[in-house]
Amino acid sequence: MTCKTLNIYYTNDLHSHFENWSKVSSFLKEKKKMHELQGTPYLLLDLGDHSDKVHPITEGTVGKGNVQLLNELQYDYATIGNNEGITFSKKELEELYTEATFEVIVSNLYHQDGTRPSFAIPYKIHELNGVKVGIIGITIPYEQFYSLLGWTIHSPYNYLQELVNDVRSQSDVVILMSHMGLGNDEQIAREMTGIDVIIGAHTHHVLKHGVIVEDTLITQSGKNGNYVGEVTICFDLENDHVLEKEAYAVSVRNRKEDDLTKESIKQLGLKAQALLDEVICRLEQPLEAEWFKPSVLPDELAAALREWCHADIGMINSGMLLDGLSEGNVSRENIHRICPHPVNPCKVILKGSELREIISYAMTDEIVNLSFKGLGFRGEVMGIMAFDGLEVKTVLMEDGLHHVTDILHNGQQLASDEEYAVATADMFTFGKFYPQMKHAKKKYYLPEMLRDLLEWRLENRY
Repeated sequence: MTCKTLNIYYTNDLHSHFENWSKVSSFLKEKKKMHELQGTPYLLLDLGDHSDKVHPITEGTVGKGNVQLLNELQYDYATIGNNEGITFSKKELEELYTEATFEVIVSNLYHQDGTRPSFAIPYKIHELNGVKVGIIGITIPYEQFYSLLGWTIHSPYNYLQELVNDVRSQSDVVILMSHMGLGNDEQIAREMTGIDVIIGAHTHHVLKHGVIVEDTLITQSGKNGNYVGEVTICFDLENDHVLEKEAYAVSVRNRKEDDLTKESIKQLGLKAQALLDEVICRLEQPLEAEWFKPSVLPDELAAALREWCHADIGMINSGMLLDGLSEGNVSRENIHRICPHPVNPCKVILKGSELREIISYAMTDEIVNLSFKGLGFRGEVMGIMAFDGLEVKTVLMEDGLHHVTDILHNGQQLASDEEYAVATADMFTFGKFYPQMKHAKKKYYLPEMLRDLLEWRLENRY
């Protein structure tokens, strides 16, 4: 029996946590040195969401810094996550990989004329240690968001089996690079044949030894660069089949940092800083941002939302702003620092009765003091709601809580059956906090993020 061992290493969902990248680099450089001494090849993959505009390096270099770091470690292939796909403008994504020394594999992304983007291929046949490995890439199909950016994204369920069959006919082993999330990966494994390994991402699961679903190995290695994933496949050349396949999620949190990578990140930080130093306005007095009482800057953001979205009302939680702005020059870096979230504006059509329920709940201590991470929100607490176009009156009751007594729009009580256009954060429309918004008529605004609207407001007002 002639068994060929295939070694594959991967990262997923770094989300620009560069403070961990030098540890990831240390681990991968050690593995590279080992394979060079042994004379054995390996594959190095990234599963997407490497870039996240929450970090000033990604914001300032428009993701090019992330690509540079992948280049330096000599990655072979990458697919895109939703952070690359829908937080970059179409032009930014088209230009993101122009200097990449690796190939981008994503099979379900198209221009709206039906052609594929120049930076992406649907699959690749890669010979590894004498074995033909077919690699397919797919990403989560947030159709509405991609469409607003000028892309067409297809559901992999509609075509993937046919593509797998095609790749299988050319390959000994088939690997699916999937930024679809664990639930979708498990469903694909159950419903489709011919996939040996699904290397996953998006849902940030730490599968320390992978899971087997219908003879398909599924693996994923957490988030933020705390783990690196390994896959080992033993392929029987004589009988033309996979004998063994194993997966590991290896913690790198206690590893020594790689000095060259640290220096690269430092230099990228300086480069990004120079781009973010652009002054957008000058303040004659500070603009304060408080989380638990009304303040000027959240009100400005609510006003920016209302005006930008051409809505009746602007509504945003004060915790969206991590800090206020001091008097003097305000730069793009200042705005990014206080509003780093990859959150987009959205206009929602709500009846007065629904809006009253939402506001009443939004002003409770349960929501105001809620510490929450997710849906793009990277703050500490939700904070009270700031409004533009609404006057919300509250009273302090004996229970020590503020209760909403009146909600006025243009000096009039909200009409229960009347519809209002409310501009707010897209994260509120997914149903986690306010189910009334989930099924309401809505319009998303991409690629603008909340900080872009705040910057626009301050530039024009101050």
